[in-house]
Amino acid sequence: MKRHFFQIGMLSALLAFAGCATQPYDYTNFRAHPPRSIVVLPPLNNSTEVKATYGYLTTVTQPVAEQGFYVFPVAEVDELMKQNGLPTPGEMHQAPLNKIGEVFGADAVLYLTVNQYGQVYQVLSSTTIVTAQARLVDVKTGTLLWGGNVSIAQGSGDSGGGIIGALITAAVTQVINSAGDPAHDLSATANRQMFRNDGHGLLHGPYFPKDKEK
Repeated sequence: MKRHFFQIGMLSALLAFAGCATQPYDYTNFRAHPPRSIVVLPPLNNSTEVKATYGYLTTVTQPVAEQGFYVFPVAEVDELMKQNGLPTPGEMHQAPLNKIGEVFGADAVLYLTVNQYGQVYQVLSSTTIVTAQARLVDVKTGTLLWGGNVSIAQGSGDSGGGIIGALITAAVTQVINSAGDPAHDLSATANRQMFRNDGHGLLHGPYFPKDKEK
């Protein structure tokens, strides 16, 4: 009997979790302070991959701009912040909002955090993982306009040639990936999912083409 009640309780918890997961984002603050222009700061890097900050940053502008916002060039933002005594993403994230508003004239700041970025190698395969969070904050009021997160993984797949084939594939994959940045391409996919997710992503901005509106 106890087991029966336990199973019912677990099922109820799972259903409740599923119900919460499908709830659309509350865009009240976003609609109250609709931004036109956005400054994207280099991400905080909580991963073990040194390339994560700028590898991920370069994949953010396009999906945000495609939602209808003016996005300040990220390379210019990064350089200007460094020239003003803020050499690291951590220091940039601590910059006062009013100062960012004065320098760039932006409506909102997009704060990013990368928690996982890169590859995990097993004996017979490898998995590329990107996990990130985003917060869009109104420059004038400090109000959180929108927040999102994404986690995506991509495996190397099965070589179809048994153990020997799998070992060869894993070795070749590691050599190829060591010369490049496979997480960069996966970051582009992750950002499309996060920013363009119906019900949870960014709402359309003022520059979104009217003929594409649903």
